[in-house]
Amino acid sequence: MKKRLMFIACLAITGSIYASGGEHDLTHKMMLLMMQLGVIIFAAKIGSMLCEKIKVPGVLGEITAGMIVGPYMLGGLHFPGLENGLFPIAEGILPISPELYGICSLAAIVLLFIVGLETEIELLIKYSIVGGVVGIGGVTVSFLLGNYGTILMSEYIFNQHLTFLSPPALLMGIVSTATSVGISARILSERKKLDSPEGVTILAGAVIDDVLGIILLAVGLGVISSSKESGTVEWGAIGLIAGKAIAIWLGATVIGLFFSQKIGFLLKQFKDRTVIAIMALGMALILAGLFEEAKLAMVIGAYVMGLSLSQTDISRVIMEKLDPIKLLLVPIFFAVMGMLVDPSLFLKSEVLMFGIGFTVIAAVGKLIGCGIPVLFCNFNFRGALRIGVGMLPKGEVTLIVAGIGLANELLSPELFGAILLTVLLTMFIAPPALIATLKNPASGLRKSDNKDLEERIVFSFPNIQTTELLASNVILAFTNEEFYVHSLGNKIREKVYQFRKDEMVIGFRCDGCEIIFECKKDLITFVNTAMIEVVAELEVIMQELKKPIDKKNIAQAMQSQGASSDQKAQFANYITEECLLYDIQGNTKWEIIDELLDKLNSHWKLDDIEDARKAVLSREKSMSTGMQFGLAIPHGKTDVVDKIICVIGVKKQGIDFDSLDKVPSNIFVLALSPASSPAPHMQFMSTMSQALDDATRNNLLNCNSNKEMYNILTEGIKNGKRT
Repeated sequence: MKKRLMFIACLAITGSIYASGGEHDLTHKMMLLMMQLGVIIFAAKIGSMLCEKIKVPGVLGEITAGMIVGPYMLGGLHFPGLENGLFPIAEGILPISPELYGICSLAAIVLLFIVGLETEIELLIKYSIVGGVVGIGGVTVSFLLGNYGTILMSEYIFNQHLTFLSPPALLMGIVSTATSVGISARILSERKKLDSPEGVTILAGAVIDDVLGIILLAVGLGVISSSKESGTVEWGAIGLIAGKAIAIWLGATVIGLFFSQKIGFLLKQFKDRTVIAIMALGMALILAGLFEEAKLAMVIGAYVMGLSLSQTDISRVIMEKLDPIKLLLVPIFFAVMGMLVDPSLFLKSEVLMFGIGFTVIAAVGKLIGCGIPVLFCNFNFRGALRIGVGMLPKGEVTLIVAGIGLANELLSPELFGAILLTVLLTMFIAPPALIATLKNPASGLRKSDNKDLEERIVFSFPNIQTTELLASNVILAFTNEEFYVHSLGNKIREKVYQFRKDEMVIGFRCDGCEIIFECKKDLITFVNTAMIEVVAELEVIMQELKKPIDKKNIAQAMQSQGASSDQKAQFANYITEECLLYDIQGNTKWEIIDELLDKLNSHWKLDDIEDARKAVLSREKSMSTGMQFGLAIPHGKTDVVDKIICVIGVKKQGIDFDSLDKVPSNIFVLALSPASSPAPHMQFMSTMSQALDDATRNNLLNCNSNKEMYNILTEGIKNGKRT
């Protein structure tokens, strides 16, 4: 019946689409746009996942997915009600609809707004000399090589004569300056080289690279606009255009940075963090529109607003809250960029030759422009090579510039295809090349420089549990001090944070049994004071905990409910016949714990049984694990295991295990859980205590073999599979 209803529903939907297929009204356009966005989202995500699975940047998958589902491939296939396909080729220079290109433009604004938010101006200033050398050198050499290379290759490959100020040559020169440092930053982070001299220089150089590239884009668009209006370009006019572009950009940036704290204060009046982020994005959209009106690119305005807000204590709040919007829109942007390319262009020898040639030119421009100048800034050849390779990848800024050029008919589809090929090739080439340069651990400096970027304050504690407890209290303390606390960790147990309040910025992370702060010298006293207060508060709590607590009622609640079949089946997943013991020989609590540990070790081959014993005994001394109804559950957390393991033993006559009901214990479950990696420890303890109900305990006491125990404990297993 359900299948029949589903079939009828599909027919109805197809029929309605077919009925409205010929009506190109607003409703039909919106219907088509919704379907297009849905397909793009799924295709981009699947493409990204497949690429990441083979250790390739996910952006490649998003671009490729766009090409596959786009108007030149699957998107152009005919379907009932969609005679021209889901992505019909639109009239004009762009093959996609204006509505879809509008969504793509919004994605580009969000992307550049977040890039501005992520810009560390202090880092830029601190490493302005060497970063400036890298940025200026890379932009200058790349622009000149990209421009003249385009002129030369266009002459020989496309038989097209261009000059230095021709729109295609100017835009190709600007395209060659862009750097997608995100890929390099990820590799540097994985190799723990992000804070190395090369890592910091690459990041600082990329910031200057972006700034100069944006200025070049503004100047270039102004020059192109002037040449279109007058038919000729005068150097005086170019100077005025450049001055105007730089003045507007620089003026807006200076004003934004000067009033950044006031803008942040205004946004904080909205109280709710999500509303703050949305209002900030609204300001970015307004400024983007104003920049477009001033004949500068919208993305420049978005970048300026992000750069201004990067100096506020709510910058991370905005990034965190906009992350879902970024995750939605940015893959759409890359996929749509892929849709703009006719894959058949890659079959043309001219496009392939131009794309490969332009990739070589762009790579040489970065290697020479970024690598050679740093040889005069205390870097040796090894360090210079790392920096040059780190600046190779092309990405979002490249595609944004190319998209602007294509939308304004300043670039031909062939040149756009060549740019996309360059993006794909640099993304493939740069990661393994950078990894190869980092394999040698030798320094990239001629003279070692051991100065940290910030002061590090390290506090050590006796165990991980104490460290994590203190870390939680530290976060709470800074929150109460009206700091904005931002999680920078990508994993659940990766405790990396940034505390921000006005001008104060403090890094905080947990590393094993250590709590580490990173801050400027003038904040060291503040950090030490905060830690003293946190430790003092914890001491008060510990004193209060010494007062009697009704542990009996808490522990009894663990066995207060009957077990469901699901709980028994879940508990069975942790059981192996080799870790059962129906006739325990020990006669004291400590003898039984040792016997169970030995049994566990004989099957699982623990790396350090003494560490496991220490963990179990430590837990036992803090509070007895003797429960009630004859059940005892000695357990501990230790890193000698990477998952929960357990052993179950029975001693029919029972022994004194200091149980809650003062009744001798005769069923023992000893469990070990990992100390510093995720594991459902509490869930296991709860499930186990419920699964060993009255009937199960009585049956276990009547067992005469481990096999009988196993059959009783695994009664939730059906058809040979665990439920």
